[in-house]
Amino acid sequence: VQSANMLLRKIVRSSVLPFAAQHGMKKDLFPLSRTLSLSLCLKQDKSCEPSEKLDLDEWKKVMKSGLEEEVSEMVSQPKELSSLAAARETLEMWRLAGKAVPENISEEQLKTFMECPSKSAKKKYLKYLHLTELRKKNDKRKMDEKRERRLKAQDQASKTDETKKSPFVCMWSSTMDKAYNWRAAQSMIFGQPLVFDMSYEKEMSVREVTNTVRQLVLSESCNRRSVDPFHIHFCNFKDDSLYHREFIKQYREAWGKLLITVTEQCYTEIFPKDKLIYLTADSPKVMKTFDHDKIYIVGSMVDKSIKTGVSLARAKRLGLETAALPLEKYLLWSSGAKNLTLDQMMHILLTLKDTADWKKALEFVPKRKYCGFVNKPVKELRRTLDLINTLKLGKGREEVQKQFAKSYPKK
Repeated sequence: VQSANMLLRKIVRSSVLPFAAQHGMKKDLFPLSRTLSLSLCLKQDKSCEPSEKLDLDEWKKVMKSGLEEEVSEMVSQPKELSSLAAARETLEMWRLAGKAVPENISEEQLKTFMECPSKSAKKKYLKYLHLTELRKKNDKRKMDEKRERRLKAQDQASKTDETKKSPFVCMWSSTMDKAYNWRAAQSMIFGQPLVFDMSYEKEMSVREVTNTVRQLVLSESCNRRSVDPFHIHFCNFKDDSLYHREFIKQYREAWGKLLITVTEQCYTEIFPKDKLIYLTADSPKVMKTFDHDKIYIVGSMVDKSIKTGVSLARAKRLGLETAALPLEKYLLWSSGAKNLTLDQMMHILLTLKDTADWKKALEFVPKRKYCGFVNKPVKELRRTLDLINTLKLGKGREEVQKQFAKSYPKK
């Protein structure tokens, strides 16, 4: 009996249990195998009960149900595979026909495509997938281009660093810095003063003050590298102000070594009033020539909201002479305010000081603000344009024609 029982257990472990584990029926087979072993023992003792037949029937039912499930799965899988293959074939046909179809499509997207109720809905869904794929490709291309540009910039920076480290370049840069500093030191003794009015902190926001300081840093570097630099004065400059803190951020340790004059005094206390000229775009007087004996004042202000008349009112309160650059005389102005940045003003004044050529100096005005240089005065050009416009509109046509004939008889 024991040997037969052992043999039955081996048969169950070797053949039945792996099959049951594969099809998820292991839990149901443990009690059945036990009943089989007990029934064999009872048969040996010739004391069979009707419950043993019921256990065998249950065993047959479990085996049949497992086989049926396996067969049903095998039948359902080919149906799904055939429908997916048919959907892929239709997609390939539409792609060859030139319709908007994505190149790569997943099984989930295929299932949603098959579930679409109509042909137009399927086309719209495929177009959506196609556009999404194109957008992703475009984003990836942009990222790759950005990465390539960054790598190129890093390579160029490494190359420039290598050239900077060469002994000849280091010696040349150090000697040029010494020459620039010598010129700036000479200008502090013999140069023409140029005043930056630093009393506009209350009229500006923190961002505007930061932009002002950046423009002043550019102006100082441009002045230091010129052939005949100005002696820069920062007047009305207060310690621990926004200007001061921003200058320390920009220059750090070099702030105390700059070859400029920084003072809390007003320019009227340092220079005589008859030599001071306040440069402002709101001035009615136009600057004709650059005077080397005068001291020009530039307001250190960046106004994004274009506050007109602030610097002109300050100059009038102090009783100073004002002047504006002759932009309309030499430039055919197109759009925008006639306010220039501080570094542009520095470039213009340095060029006027060296060459006295207005056309060469006004080349530093941004080209987006004017159409070009003019040979005739702008007033005459405007007069002709007004006459042409009135002729087009037909208002007083005969009178305008007579006036036009008197002014321009041949043209």
